Amino acid sequence: MPKRSISVVATVPAPAEQIFDVLADPSRHPMIDGSGSVRAPRPGAPDRLALGSTFGMDMKIGLAYRIENVVVEFEENRLIAWRHFNGHRWRWRLTPLSDGTTEVTETFDWSTARLPLLLDLSPIPRRNKSAMERSLNRLSALFGATA
Repeated sequence: MPKRSISVVATVPAPAEQIFDVLADPSRHPMIDGSGSVRAPRPGAPDRLALGSTFGMDMKIGLAYRIENVVVEFEENRLIAWRHFNGHRWRWRLTPLSDGTTEVTETFDWSTARLPLLLDLSPIPRRNKSAMERSLNRLSALFGATA
């Protein structure tokens, strides 16, 4: 079976709690999105995500569209993941480091997708890896780091 997830790791110059506050607030997702596709949360999105929260986002890849997400993994200040309609997940894992910084791992996991073979055959995983690298750079920049 092929590997059906990709991850990118970076050290962000901030405590895990501050980073988690950004990730758990859908209104801040466009600020860190490295793909350029996340535009804004849909009306009715919660101010802060929790396990089971649903939130919609206005998106654009060529054409504008909307997507609904549900938070399926959640550990305060350490882990948050949401899944899209197709079942694939975006996961953020935070590991505090002794110097006050945080190792952040962003993962695109399509092992849980309804049709994972379609993603296996597409360029989406490779594109997402580049976008995730940019997302982690943007997240670091929020806390004063320069690339």
